[in-house]
Amino acid sequence: MLDGTKAFSGFAVKDLDAAEKFYKETLGLDAENGPMGLQIKIGGGNPIFVYAKPDHTPATFTIMNFPVDDIDEAVNELKKKGVVFEKYEGDIQTDENDIARGRAAGRGPDIAWFKDPSGNILSVLQDA
Repeated sequence: MLDGTKAFSGFAVKDLDAAEKFYKETLGLDAENGPMGLQIKIGGGNPIFVYAKPDHTPATFTIMNFPVDDIDEAVNELKKKGVVFEKYEGDIQTDENDIARGRAAGRGPDIAWFKDPSGNILSVLQDA
């Protein structure tokens, strides 16, 4: 029934202007602010819809993952743009560069998490 539709994803932010600046200028994504919200254009053709919600509460999980070829390079470049990465200890532990090295431990991709201005959790990850 829905297998042929062009589904798209969406999420809320507190401030559309701050989101637009972050996703365009910091992350370098193609994003357009329209009457209903922000559309982030990504590979694959379907946009991600970002809408304002004044009482927004960020999710406690990753809402968007960005696959990269070189996670160390991606993390370093984002840090230069002011992105602050999350630090974790315990089962999921990040190293001195704020990257969880899952590949070396046989536990999935290497991944580093960060937040947008509304506190939504995003990641860059390298699977191979």
